[in-house]
Amino acid sequence: MNQSISLFGLAVTTPLELVSFALAVATVWLNIRQNHWAWLFAILSSATYGVVFFGARLYGDMALQGVFITVSFWGWYQWLRGNEGRALGVSTLTARGRVLAGVAWLAGFVLLAWFLRTYTDTDVPHADAFLTAGSLVGQALLSRKKLENWHVWIIVDVLYVALYVHKGLMLTAVLYGMFVAMAVAGLMAWQGSSAEPDEAVVWK
Repeated sequence: MNQSISLFGLAVTTPLELVSFALAVATVWLNIRQNHWAWLFAILSSATYGVVFFGARLYGDMALQGVFITVSFWGWYQWLRGNEGRALGVSTLTARGRVLAGVAWLAGFVLLAWFLRTYTDTDVPHADAFLTAGSLVGQALLSRKKLENWHVWIIVDVLYVALYVHKGLMLTAVLYGMFVAMAVAGLMAWQGSSAEPDEAVVWK
């Protein structure tokens, strides 16, 4: 599953990366539609991408996939029952919430960068740490259906494109370029959703 295969005449991917690509696209598309089955695809995508990132020595991203799997179970429950037993609706962060999200991102970056520099052989500790920390913040906000999750993902995905090109994961770079456009679409779609939890639109 990790031998390179040709795509459009170029040896740019592996079967496992291709499967991960498809699962990840399905995940974001379902997130945009506020479909709770997105969390199942997120779990599957994270599991396969964990293997891909291990092969690329992106250990922060590899560990992140394990966290994503755990958080996905929580997020799945939150979307279905997070509003006192009812489906969770789209809402926005308070000013305090935005500050806390920023502080969490910065603290995560500092801690992860130190760990990756000290205990791994990665050649991109700071980029890996910054984007891993940002992804954790974005995932937490997504789990609680905070509109700002899309702002985080837009920033993170743009930077991930450059990182994956650098690491030779060309299909994944293309994927994250698509994610940028999908995150913008998600932001626009969620802005049109009700801010009241009991009026949330959750397609089955």
